[in-house]
Amino acid sequence: MLEILQIPVLTDNYIYLVHEPNGWATAAIDPALAGPVLQALAEKGWKLTHILNTHHHGDHVGGNLELKRATGCAIVAMARDKERIPGIDVEVAEGDVIGLGHAQARVLDIPGHTSGHIGFWFEEEGALFCGDTLFGLGCGRLFEGHAEQMWASLEKIRALPPSTKIYCAHEYTEANGRFAWTIEPENPALAARLGRVKALRERGLPTVPFLLEEELAANPFLRPQSPAIRHRLRLETADDWRVFAEIRSRKDVFTG
Repeated sequence: MLEILQIPVLTDNYIYLVHEPNGWATAAIDPALAGPVLQALAEKGWKLTHILNTHHHGDHVGGNLELKRATGCAIVAMARDKERIPGIDVEVAEGDVIGLGHAQARVLDIPGHTSGHIGFWFEEEGALFCGDTLFGLGCGRLFEGHAEQMWASLEKIRALPPSTKIYCAHEYTEANGRFAWTIEPENPALAARLGRVKALRERGLPTVPFLLEEELAANPFLRPQSPAIRHRLRLETADDWRVFAEIRSRKDVFTG
């Protein structure tokens, strides 16, 4: 039902245009800049009806006001972050449903990277737009939240169907993979994933979107139950969130 256009901007950001042709509705998800969105809309002949913001950082909301002035679109974002979202029109919370033409996106409350971070899950299309909560082979830095909170958010994503396509907001997979290898080098799924990622990047192709099932098999931030990871970190009997916290703290200082 949906046509999804990926627009690379800045150094490593992705803006997404999500178009539902039957209802003539189009959403821009996390528009860092207005210009590339307006150009893509003109080329496709689409009218922007919505902006969906996952969180307040400037590289996710920088184009909000210019796009709203140009198109009259409605800006949708987390209610508890309304003071930090430029031009917000629709305040949402966990479980709310946003109609995009005949498609529907359910709001997931997934804080940790920021306190007001949300995701948009198009269940019928099997697509999750998760901003900076989950990345390919990584996860977002904890700027405003804490490890237990972020792990709860990642568990919410882990519970989605493995066939879910993950549309995150940055091209970080290759760099994340170098760190992931230090955490679970004996994981054959990770080795295979790193090979695919390298091949894509050598051809100048994106590694996003990716399947949740790939992350469940290879992303150490989603694998605190792994005996190999627990043994390497000497946290064999720790709670899952504490294992996650140790992985996150190591990533924060990783320079490889």
